[in-house]
Amino acid sequence: MVLLLKKTWVYLDTTKGIVKLRMRIVAEAPCRIDLAGGTLDIWPLYLFHPGAVTVNFAINRYTRCAIETLGSPDIRVHSNDLKTAENFGSLAELDRATRPRLPLAAHLLRFFRPGTGLVMHTDSEAPAGAGISGSSALLIAGASALNRLTGSGHNLEKIREIAQNVEAQIIRVPAGVQDYYPALYGGVSAIELGAGGVRRVAIPVDLDDFNHRIVLCYTGAPRNSGINNWEVTKAYINGDCKIQRNFAHIASIASSMRVAVKNADWTEAGRLLREEWSYRRKNAPGISTPTIDHLVTIARRAGSLGAKVCGAGGGGCVFFLVERGAQECVSRALRKAGGEILPVQVAARGVKIRTGPRI
Repeated sequence: MVLLLKKTWVYLDTTKGIVKLRMRIVAEAPCRIDLAGGTLDIWPLYLFHPGAVTVNFAINRYTRCAIETLGSPDIRVHSNDLKTAENFGSLAELDRATRPRLPLAAHLLRFFRPGTGLVMHTDSEAPAGAGISGSSALLIAGASALNRLTGSGHNLEKIREIAQNVEAQIIRVPAGVQDYYPALYGGVSAIELGAGGVRRVAIPVDLDDFNHRIVLCYTGAPRNSGINNWEVTKAYINGDCKIQRNFAHIASIASSMRVAVKNADWTEAGRLLREEWSYRRKNAPGISTPTIDHLVTIARRAGSLGAKVCGAGGGGCVFFLVERGAQECVSRALRKAGGEILPVQVAARGVKIRTGPRI
C-alpha cells in the first residue's frame, strides 16, 4: 500500500503485521562556473576588500543524491561516479569509522542523524578535479535530501552553512562560500561579501544569448582546490604584499564584471576575464600549467574573448567566453589541441528535490 502523508510518499509494509514506512528522496543540484572574484569568498579575505563580490553561474552539469529508507538500521552508501560503496550496520558503526571511503556522505549522515536505516546513492556529472564545484554541489544535494528525510526544516541559507562547514571538515582547510549559491539557486549570481554577512543577488541575463557564448574545456588533469586556495590564503594573511595587491585588483575586476554581465557587454566581460586571469595566475606556482596556457592561446586565435581556469587552478576545467557564432570554432580548436569539450548551458534553477515511493 502507498500513502501520501504530509506531501511525502511512503510505503506501508504490513508484512507479518509490522508497519514500516519507506520513502525515496532524490535531490539534484547544478555545478558552476566562476567568472570573477574567486578565492575572495574565503573568510576573512573578503573583509579586507569593501564591496567584495564573486560573480558566477550555474551550469547543467548536475550532482545527485538519492536516498531510499530501509526497514533495518543498515547504512549503505554508494558513489556511482567514484564506483565505490561502503556499508555500516548502523549509524553508530558509521560514527566509529575513522577513515570512511566516502567522507562526504559520512559527514552529512553524522550531522543529520537520520532515525532510519537507508541506502544513499550519489552521482556527479563533474569530472574529477574539474574545478566546477562538483563536491560543493553534491553537498547541497545531499544536505537537501537529508533535510527533507529528517524533517529538519532548515532553510536554504542554513543548508549552505551546513554544506560549507562539512566541506571544511573534509578538506581540512577553510572552504569558500561562492560555490554553494549556484547549486542552491541556479542562474547567474553576484555573491556579495561583507562584514554584515553574505548575500546572493541574481543578475538578469538573456540566457539564450549567453548560452551561445560559453565553452567549457576539461584539461584532463584534476586539481586540489583546497590546497591551492589555502596556500594563497595563508600567504595573504601572512602579509605577502604581492598577493594582497593582486586581490585588490581581482576585487575591483569582479565588481566591474558584475556590471558588464548585467549590461550584456560581452566585449568588456571578455577583457575583464583576461585581466582577472592575468592577476590570478601570479598568486601561486602551479595555478596555470603549460597545457592551460596553450589552450588559452589556441582559443584566443579561434574567437575567444577571454578565459580563466575554473576554481583554484592547477588543472581541471578552463572556461572560455567567446564571440557569438564562434562557439563551434573555438570548441573544434580546443579539441584539436587535446582538450575535452563539456557541453554546458546555464542552469536556470538550483537544487530540486522530489519524493516518491521506494522502488
